[in-house]
Amino acid sequence: MQTEKEMANDIIRRSGVNPLKCMKCGKCSGTCPAYEDMDYHPHQFVSMVQKGRINELLQSKSIWTCLSCFACIERCPRSVEPAKIIEAVRLELIRRQGCNHLKSDAIPELLDDKLPQQAIVSAFRKYSK
Repeated sequence: MQTEKEMANDIIRRSGVNPLKCMKCGKCSGTCPAYEDMDYHPHQFVSMVQKGRINELLQSKSIWTCLSCFACIERCPRSVEPAKIIEAVRLELIRRQGCNHLKSDAIPELLDDKLPQQAIVSAFRKYSK
């Protein structure tokens, strides 16, 4: 079993984000369209990963509330990319649950005329790593 610090290092490596660049200005959270529905906001994800508080994040509903719209990335003056950290935490949880699989052959049966193409691409990107 990994320590929280080891998990934080894995999440940092997987996301490619340096959380030490964050100056905690909150601009990422201020622009988040899902802000009201999140228990932890984008800037808090960055801070919590930096501090190694991964188990709290793995239990957060914000992992699933994040829209992956990358508005937080656009607003960050230091290019910290909080959405990539949220996705890396989401991926860690998915891997723990053993649900990290979406094969390209399975996509046609999942298609729906009302489902935005971006959702399909996003799901494939998240579940095929």
